[in-house]
Amino acid sequence: MDNPGYTSLTRLSGLVREMSVVANNIANISTTGFRTEGIIFAEHVAHTGRDDPSLSMGTATGRSISAQQGALQRTGGEFDFAIEGEGFFLIDTVAGEALTRAGAFIRNDVGELVTPDGSRLLDQGGAPVFVPPNGGDLALAPDGTLSVGGQPLTVVGLYLPSDPLELSRQFGTAFVAESGYVPADNARVMQGFLEQSNVNAVAQISRMIEVQRAYELGQSFMDAEDNRIRDFLRTAGQRS
Repeated sequence: MDNPGYTSLTRLSGLVREMSVVANNIANISTTGFRTEGIIFAEHVAHTGRDDPSLSMGTATGRSISAQQGALQRTGGEFDFAIEGEGFFLIDTVAGEALTRAGAFIRNDVGELVTPDGSRLLDQGGAPVFVPPNGGDLALAPDGTLSVGGQPLTVVGLYLPSDPLELSRQFGTAFVAESGYVPADNARVMQGFLEQSNVNAVAQISRMIEVQRAYELGQSFMDAEDNRIRDFLRTAGQRS
């Protein structure tokens, strides 16, 4: 394969990855706490020889996570929590600790607040949040202080990744940051609300159309290159 072929193939590979990401965003328009994901393309310019022009390669090098606030929907649920501002809940999943904005919790058989898939909500000290049954009304203050029957119980942990650029999706609405987490001092939490997905449906569908057109254009170029090489080989064979 020659240089134009490598360049187009690299670009097409990145577009396939972006189409997958965009499709996943659209599929999660109604998922509580879902964060829009994007693909980051980078250009790598390499010299092909002392007197030859350089070669530009566009590659999909990374992914970005949108920090845009999603709409808050009032549910009135006792264990429905929503974060306003930057920050995440810290949960204990089967794969380790993770961050999430999905605040629809339930109380399990032993009184711990967990996500629908069983991941435990953690407090500021990294311990599971335990809510005793029959302890009275549950109240959550904006700073995360959780009270039962008017008595402070614990403080729900709100965190930010130490390096936002390292934030990556673990699964669903859960994220991990390899560099660790720091307290989110400016976030506030609301009881009886859930944060909706921050996916902009119109923007994502528009991007899907753009990606599809770009892929078709790149595929057309590859087909033209293939035909050009076939014609050259056919002509060379007839002259030999």
